[in-house]
Amino acid sequence: MALKKDYFGLSYLVSLILAIIPITAWICGIITRISEGRIVAAILRIFLGFWLVWVIDLVLMILNGSIWRLLNC
Repeated sequence: MALKKDYFGLSYLVSLILAIIPITAWICGIITRISEGRIVAAILRIFLGFWLVWVIDLVLMILNGSIWRLLNC
């Protein structure tokens, strides 16, 4: 698997560790969406599911090496 960078350009291993810890995954996910200019995605992430989005992010980080891009448009 190629080493991809996701959270703030960090390495795959560091991004995976951040994705495993629920509160850091939630905070980093919100900050990442805001920094990408996806305010609606950040708001949905805040209100629609701390646990649901965390599980999806964790599974996709392990399988694909990338976090889930909600509203990737």
